[in-house]
Amino acid sequence: MSYAYLFKYIIIGDTGVGKSCLLLQFTDKRFQPVHDLTIGVEFGARMITIDNKPIKLQIWDTAGQESFRSITRSYYRGAAGALLVYDITRRETFNHLASWLEDARQHANANMTIMLIGNKCDLAHRRAVSTEEGEQFAKEHGLIFMECSAKTAQNVEEAFIKTAATIYKKIQDGVFDVSNESYGIKVGYGGIQGNATGRDASTSQSGACCG
Repeated sequence: MSYAYLFKYIIIGDTGVGKSCLLLQFTDKRFQPVHDLTIGVEFGARMITIDNKPIKLQIWDTAGQESFRSITRSYYRGAAGALLVYDITRRETFNHLASWLEDARQHANANMTIMLIGNKCDLAHRRAVSTEEGEQFAKEHGLIFMECSAKTAQNVEEAFIKTAATIYKKIQDGVFDVSNESYGIKVGYGGIQGNATGRDASTSQSGACCG
C-alpha cells in the first residue's frame, strides 16, 4: 500500500497505563484485558487518511519500567509524534508525566508533536486525576490533550489521527525539512507538497470523556 507520508510515533508513560492496549485498539480494533508487560519495544502500523492523502503511522510501543528507560530513549530520536499516556485512576502515573516529558524534550527533536492521553476513562468512578488537571498540564507544556479508553475505544482513533493532523499541518507550514528522515517523517508516493490545506481530518471532535 503506497502512502504520501509515513509518520513515526512513540508511545511513552508508566507501566500499566495501557500503552499496548491503546496501540492494539488502534491497529487491530480489539481490546486485550490481560497483556504481558512490554519487554523493550513493540511495534504496530496502520494507514489513515488526512486531507485526502494516505498516511502510514508506524508506532513504537515502549516499556514503562525504569529498567528499559535507556532503550526507550533511543526511540525518541526520529519520532515525529509521541503519545504520553497516564492512567486517570492512578495519580502516581500523572505525577510522573513531568519526568517522561523531560526525557522526551531531551532526546527527541524540538518539533515533535506530543499528545497527552488520560487513559481508562471508562473507569470514571475510580478517577484519581480530574480532566481539568490533565488539560492544565497539557496547556502548561504545549501538548494536545485527550482522555481515551482503550477498552471501549473512546477517542482512541481521534488521538492518533489528531496527532497526525498536527504533524501534517506542520509539514504544510514548512516546519519540517521532510527530506531529513531524522524528524520521523518519510515522504512516499504522492507526498509532494502542493498547496494543500492541512485541516484536521478527525471527524468527531473530542468532547468530555465518558460524560
